[in-house]
Amino acid sequence: MRTFAGIEAKYAQKETAAVWLQSIPYDGTSTWGKGADQAFPAFLEAAENMEIYDIETDSEVYRNGIHILPEITENRSPEKVFETVYHTTKQLLESNRFLTFFGGEHSISIGIIRAFYEKYPDLSVLHLDAHTDLRPEYLGTPYNHACALHDASLHTNLVQVGIRSMDTVEKPFLNREQCWFAEEIAGRNDWMEKALQQLTGPVYITLDLDVFDPSVMPSTGTPEPGGLDWITVIRFLKKVFQHKQVVGFDMVELAPIPQLKGPDFLAAKLYYKMLSYQFKYHGK
Repeated sequence: MRTFAGIEAKYAQKETAAVWLQSIPYDGTSTWGKGADQAFPAFLEAAENMEIYDIETDSEVYRNGIHILPEITENRSPEKVFETVYHTTKQLLESNRFLTFFGGEHSISIGIIRAFYEKYPDLSVLHLDAHTDLRPEYLGTPYNHACALHDASLHTNLVQVGIRSMDTVEKPFLNREQCWFAEEIAGRNDWMEKALQQLTGPVYITLDLDVFDPSVMPSTGTPEPGGLDWITVIRFLKKVFQHKQVVGFDMVELAPIPQLKGPDFLAAKLYYKMLSYQFKYHGK
């Protein structure tokens, strides 16, 4: 059995692990760079070469248990993927585990977030991304990656961070007060407390890796210049996990580039860092 970061099997058992990791390797609606369906093996390989003691939190969060669930293989259409992911997530939410998801492209988040806001009616969604992803539909479907947060914008308290690309059709659905454009927050930290205050109730985090600048994360389908750096992202996430009730998260849009291991490692390290924060501050 392959385990996250090569941890001992006793820490990866479904029955006892506090964290469940769901892979959804779907890449059916991406419109430029492909490869997000190949992300999970690259992510796992990078994790296996990662130190699993986290210096900042002085912890080894894997000891709480991380179990990798069977991947969701549905890929026949965006609509079928949405339905499968939605119903699977609703079932997983009955488990009382800390649920994490790994894409795949960003459209996988639509069904996940719907299941979460049905369980948590007062849900806030924290969206870190280069793109607003608020289109009502794109290329004939509302389940396109460009529509990933449209439903959330209608049914949750949505806070967006790192945005630097959008289309005019998305403007009616944009909450300008709760959208922190990358160029406005560059070199500043005061925005973090303000964004934190906007997150109310339980928080679900959806993190598109293209929120990072392409200089550190080139392995995405749509790399946008002017992105955030590692320190900025983890400083903000630390505050979120420290002060809010995070109920789950997903990470999407890693499109591995052969022989370029740094971005894969960043994704693995970030995933583990987010778990380290969660269990440091809340113990579950």
